[in-house]
Amino acid sequence: MKNQLGLALEQAKTFGGKLEVQPKVDIKTKHDLSIAYTPGVASVSSAIAKDKTLAYDLTTKKNTVAVISDGTAVLGLGDIGPEASQSSPFSCNHLDR
Repeated sequence: MKNQLGLALEQAKTFGGKLEVQPKVDIKTKHDLSIAYTPGVASVSSAIAKDKTLAYDLTTKKNTVAVISDGTAVLGLGDIGPEASQSSPFSCNHLDR
C-alpha cells in the first residue's frame, strides 16, 4: 500500500489539483450564460456600486477567503517559491516574484 505522500502526489497528478469551481446555476445555452455572466452581471455590479453592502448578498464575498503567498513560508516547508505553493489546496492566489 502506498504511503500518504505517494498517494497525495498521485492524486495531484491525476486530477491536476484538488479543488474545482462549479457554477451554482445551470449554464446550457448562450442565453443562460448572458444572464449569469455578461451582460447580466452588469446589473449586479451596478447595484453593488450604488450600495456596497449588497456585495455580501449578491456575490460569494460572504463565504470566500483569499490566501496570498509569495511562497516563502508554506506549510512549514520554508521558501519553496510561488509555483510550489500552488499545490497547497488552500492557495487561491499567488504573487510572482
